[in-house]
Amino acid sequence: MKILITGGGGFIGHYMTNFLINRGHKVLSTYYRPTTDINELSSNAEKKECDIRDKEMVFSIIKKFKPDKIFHFAAQSYPQISWKDPWYTIETNVIGTTNIFEAIKSIGSKCKILNICSSAEYGFIDKNKIPIKEDNQLNPLHPYGVSKLAQEKLAYQYFKNFDINSVSIRLFNTTGPRKINDICSDFTKRLIEIEKGIKKDKRLIVGNLKSERAILDVRDVVNAFDLALDKCVLGEVYNLSGEYPYKILDIIEILRKLVSFKFELEQDDKLIRSTDEAVIYGDSTKFKEITGWKQEIPLQQTLQDMLNYWRIRLNNTNL
Repeated sequence: MKILITGGGGFIGHYMTNFLINRGHKVLSTYYRPTTDINELSSNAEKKECDIRDKEMVFSIIKKFKPDKIFHFAAQSYPQISWKDPWYTIETNVIGTTNIFEAIKSIGSKCKILNICSSAEYGFIDKNKIPIKEDNQLNPLHPYGVSKLAQEKLAYQYFKNFDINSVSIRLFNTTGPRKINDICSDFTKRLIEIEKGIKKDKRLIVGNLKSERAILDVRDVVNAFDLALDKCVLGEVYNLSGEYPYKILDIIEILRKLVSFKFELEQDDKLIRSTDEAVIYGDSTKFKEITGWKQEIPLQQTLQDMLNYWRIRLNNTNL
């Protein structure tokens, strides 16, 4: 099967590329401003630089490659960055998605598209409505969330009006080795810097310790995505979330047991943002019932693997 992955230079796109190659598919993986090492993508994958905002390039790639499936990961995916640069966020996530669907429309392809959306579409949720179900109100709190909601609605209208087959996944917090710029990545990297003596100050800088996040391991996520286009109802939206919400303090306590030294915490008020959701935890029942998928990797194992990743990555460095 011929599969196009947009955003193959990103965290999840990287894992998805190697996952599908290992299953014998022909994969074209595009990248732009990669956050992972492109050289670590499988040598059996075709790799091509592509700015998803470039309509002509997107059309050319899809017309030439003629994919059977598209896993659409290309995005500006950081809420904080979306405040600083809402223009780039909207152009990448909304215009980029439009380019994908318009390209499929123009060639009349029956290609299936997995449209990766976000739990950020929900915004603040009443505690009595947690875990969040798909029919909850959508009130995103930042340009990133707004862009992902627009991306989801674009997929719906292309499905309804032009029979372009897609499934949209509202993905909740996901982490794992190679992840950067999330709590688990920042904490595990900092601890290995302390362990190796790169940082002499044995403190973790923290924000709101009471925030709760249900966390998935990226390796569970790519298994879920592999099932989605074969099992899910086309045109539908599904949550994909970890099964248990952890307080940030809970994550720190797990990490204390995984390292051989003691460390202190220091709270930085600048890391406490009024638009941060208190709890991010979704109900994945709809997805699990139709696909048979279940979360396999516990958070402790994920954090251990992330610590080991940074031990290798930071070896013999002065970062």
